[in-house]
Amino acid sequence: MEKKVRGLRHLMVTVFLSGMGNFIVIPGITDVTMFALCPATDECSLAIYLSAFQQAMIGVGTVLMIPLIGNLSDEYGRKALLTLPMTLSIIPLAVLACSRTTNYYYAYYAVRTLTAMVSEGSINCLSLSYLADNISDSERASAFGILSGVSSGAFVCATLAARFLSTASTFQVATFVSTLALVYMRIFLEESRPDQVDSMIQPMLKEGEDIIQKDGNAPGKMPVFKKIPSLGDVICLLKSSPSFSQAAVAAFFASLAEGGMISSSMYYLKARFHFNKNQFADLMLIDGIASTISQLFLMPRLVSSIGDRRLLSVGLLVTCVNAILYSVAWSAWVPYAATTLSIVMVFAPPSLRSIASKQFGPGEQGKGQGCISAVSSLANIIAPLIFSPLTALFLSEEAPFQFPGFSIMCIAITLMIAFIQSLRMGSHVSADTDKNNSNCIQV
Repeated sequence: MEKKVRGLRHLMVTVFLSGMGNFIVIPGITDVTMFALCPATDECSLAIYLSAFQQAMIGVGTVLMIPLIGNLSDEYGRKALLTLPMTLSIIPLAVLACSRTTNYYYAYYAVRTLTAMVSEGSINCLSLSYLADNISDSERASAFGILSGVSSGAFVCATLAARFLSTASTFQVATFVSTLALVYMRIFLEESRPDQVDSMIQPMLKEGEDIIQKDGNAPGKMPVFKKIPSLGDVICLLKSSPSFSQAAVAAFFASLAEGGMISSSMYYLKARFHFNKNQFADLMLIDGIASTISQLFLMPRLVSSIGDRRLLSVGLLVTCVNAILYSVAWSAWVPYAATTLSIVMVFAPPSLRSIASKQFGPGEQGKGQGCISAVSSLANIIAPLIFSPLTALFLSEEAPFQFPGFSIMCIAITLMIAFIQSLRMGSHVSADTDKNNSNCIQV
């Protein structure tokens, strides 16, 4: 037990440092983009469309790569696979650490688009899988919430640093911290292999494996190319488990809304209320503090009394209210007030991951988390294609009617769909209730 606790402590430090390195640049990246593409303006359609294209391309890459990375981590270990995305995430930060001129920005844009196809979401997926290897299913929602709380704590520290650092220093510090995270992980984090973990829950795929073993047709160690999941494998997996497919649908619409907010909200606030780096940092600071307190102290107590399914529904409903307030904001203080709802909004992601995790055994967590991440990434491809043109249109003079926050209101409608889907889930989601097709075991 002491060995597991020590390993999890190092995981938390790795997630904190890696998150801080990536989060610290978020408040300033909008200003950097606008300065490189449309200097001295508060509205820039080119910046919106380029950001949307980048987000969509990253989504295409992550749909293909995250299931593969998660699946390979089931075989070769979480630490081994963590090295790749953590290394790649350093490169684009180093480019802007050198300069923020237009040429350097385009170099950053191209490099980040390519590297994020592998790194975006992979660190979170592998961290959740590592945690699930060492935590029983009854405690998993709380553990996922605590891990999210550590990430939110990194977000708070990163936002505080960004608030007081110059733009040049911000990217230099981000490069250093991300490198430190990689070095720390390689030195201190112990490997977690599924075959080293005692079985803690009944795996969803167990029945199919037992059938093959009884028939005497179980293959030996599969070559790597047989472990690469195809789209058909993912679809088969979704069809074979009603509980998992319901969680995937909720994840899709929640991620579609999240992707829409990422591609739209900052440009909306800059055009509507002339927000700059410092105001973005203040908003993110409120969000991060509320999220950290909630996930570390409030969520572990609530999940034991009302369950992860209800927490998911509550989180999605309040996130919908937050989007509505953003869309109709009549003054600059309204987004600040709406952001305080993060104390409840943050219940949704770890609850959703916990529900999905319970459908898989400890030897299949990379597979399950990778599949959910792929569904979320698919939503992130679609989101900028829908919401970025809407944002650009309704912030321009050619808007069909006067409603600058119309795209954010559409995001709220998407969140309501996710909320309704969460209500349709069974009152007790468990792997024991689902039967899986043995043809899906090679996902």
